[in-house]
Amino acid sequence: PAGAAAAPLPEEDCMKLNPSFVGIALSSLLAIDLWASKRLGVCAGESSAWGSVRPLMKVIEVSGHGIPWLLGTFYGLCQSDSSAAREVLLNLLFALLLDLVMVAVVKGLVKRPRPTHNKMDMFVTISVDKYSFPSGHATRAALVCRFVLRHLVLAVPLRVLVVLWALIVSISRVMLGRHNMTDVLFGLLLGYALYGVVEHCWLSPATAPALFALW
Repeated sequence: PAGAAAAPLPEEDCMKLNPSFVGIALSSLLAIDLWASKRLGVCAGESSAWGSVRPLMKVIEVSGHGIPWLLGTFYGLCQSDSSAAREVLLNLLFALLLDLVMVAVVKGLVKRPRPTHNKMDMFVTISVDKYSFPSGHATRAALVCRFVLRHLVLAVPLRVLVVLWALIVSISRVMLGRHNMTDVLFGLLLGYALYGVVEHCWLSPATAPALFALW
């Protein structure tokens, strides 16, 4: 009938018409993230604003890749003749493997695609590398940085260089167009937290005698 009250909208339609403040805020932050990340992707291609420095950025990319770190750590572990050095290297190897697993799990769960302006020419990728969140390079950089600063005796200039390396690797991910800014920020936080897990589960001859018997 003409005078009858209109039927109430389904709950899901009401939610669409009246989005929550949190939903609006998250959508706005996502839009800002995508916009800023694209603007900062100045080395995403040879024709980009800073395309001439793209080869240097790719060298930095390799310096933060998991394979060189894993191979280097394993080689050092095999060559070391010091029990103290072997303990540190074994835990670094554990940290790197933990990092790979956690990043792969989160990427597989979130499944955020790479930025549309990314050029898929990355060094040695695996299936989950088609996803963007979080940045494995940023996670590894934060983890390795904390580990090195804690367990290696370095002069102040070298300690500064380690921190700068971690920051440059992280920034390069956005400049190359590999990741959005939130991928990198979350990656840094995840790597920082993973170091705490490594310290809590520190491997030593007392806690893991079987592992140390191999070396």
